[in-house]
Amino acid sequence: MNPIDWIIIVFFLLLLIILGFVFSKRNRDLEDYFLGGRSMPTWMVALAATGTSISAGTFVGSPELGFNTNLTYLMLCVGAIFGGLVVAWLFLPKLYNAGTITIYGYIGDRYGEKSKRWTSVMFLLGQLFTSGSRLFIAAIAVSVILYGSIQFQFLMYSIIILGMISTIYTMAGGIKGLIMIDTIQILLVVGTGLIALGMVYVSMTPDFSFADIWQSLIHGRVKTGGEWVSGSKLQVVDPSFRFDVPYNLIGALIGATVFKIVQFSTDHDFVQRQLTCKSVRKAGVSLVYSQVMSLPIVLIFLLIGLLLWVKYNAVDPSGLCGFAADARDLFPQYIKNSIPTGLRGLMIVGVLAAALSSFNSAINSMASSFTADLYLPVMKERGREISTAEARMASSKKMAALMGAVLTGFAIVTAVMQQASGLNLVDFATGVMCFSYAGMGGVFVCALFTRRGNTRSVVASLLIGLLVVLLMQPYILGPLSEALFGHKVSIAWTWWAPIGCLISFFVCYSGKPEKSII
Repeated sequence: MNPIDWIIIVFFLLLLIILGFVFSKRNRDLEDYFLGGRSMPTWMVALAATGTSISAGTFVGSPELGFNTNLTYLMLCVGAIFGGLVVAWLFLPKLYNAGTITIYGYIGDRYGEKSKRWTSVMFLLGQLFTSGSRLFIAAIAVSVILYGSIQFQFLMYSIIILGMISTIYTMAGGIKGLIMIDTIQILLVVGTGLIALGMVYVSMTPDFSFADIWQSLIHGRVKTGGEWVSGSKLQVVDPSFRFDVPYNLIGALIGATVFKIVQFSTDHDFVQRQLTCKSVRKAGVSLVYSQVMSLPIVLIFLLIGLLLWVKYNAVDPSGLCGFAADARDLFPQYIKNSIPTGLRGLMIVGVLAAALSSFNSAINSMASSFTADLYLPVMKERGREISTAEARMASSKKMAALMGAVLTGFAIVTAVMQQASGLNLVDFATGVMCFSYAGMGGVFVCALFTRRGNTRSVVASLLIGLLVVLLMQPYILGPLSEALFGHKVSIAWTWWAPIGCLISFFVCYSGKPEKSII
């Protein structure tokens, strides 16, 4: 890369670190460090929450998805808006008013300390894979830019680089710094996405007009089951009634809506943003607005993939370079090889912004859960209570550093998992969330809306939810169903969390209450 590109990248990274240390001086206690004193502006929280939703999975994965398929993924964004509305109306008021550092504190108030710890552990386990996969996807872009390849060793180096940078400024600044940084980062993501979209379009004109592009997309090809078949790449709604297809209407408006309800009410990585707002109403508004804003952002990156498909199939076939078989590095390769100096550096900043905005929030939310739900209570039980604000702050920063290191290690694990799964980047990054969401969803619904459940049923619900999702994995369900029924059964990832959550709810509900309800 040109030195100008490196100057832009280094300036951006230094800015993040400086902002982190500036905000470190404004944190007085744990509530400041993890909840921002519940004083953050609604608009800023909404933008930061959008940044958490729009991870590297969108920046790198959505162009791959657009290149390989069509626009039906947008219906999942509609499901996310519906899910946000439900959570803002029914779930957030109870979680916000509980007044705990983490939402798992509510489970502790409801079912006892042991239940809180088990739920927090399940969240931490889920985050290891969820945020690890996001960091791995971001590393694909960095690996292409730095090394020109996505060989495993280069991916590993890129994961470590990103993990170290994100951990440093996250550990320093706390949630206030992260919300400010995430606000800047999501604006960079949108800006660079729009620039890239415009540049891909201009690169095909005037030889290929808008009408030519439109016709190519209408009479395009999509990848299904590893094979390319004829199909419109502008299709938005898939009305088919199938449970093995993730982006059809029923999967989006029912499966994805339930998935998002579970995500927005049980995943502290998301809920933590809303808990920093000044009131529960503003918390709900920020959540819904963040999902409304996510839809056009996802569309931008899907369109980049669509235009690159036209470019490499109709305008410049020589540039296809094997993307028909593996398009994971499609957009990063375009940035590296086709974007001019200066703008290339800005594009790389956009990649880093998308990656770090989701990874840093995971570090902070995991650190808050580990510190408030596990570390401090265990230290108190052992007669070594950490009581002063300064000591608690120091412990929190150490836990943030620890979570950053562990997440970086698990990102390398998810790189191997994605290769073995056969799923595209977007489906893999969202599918792995279901392992923890299924059990936690059942527990939270039971805790919030019934008077049933106890410690034993909570633990059983968490474990059974994990098991149910594991059994629905293609490499397990396919051979198992073929052995039992004589044909393979497949269930799309959009249904893993709803099915697992439903079963987990009944398991949790089966427990007889052990104490009075809060």
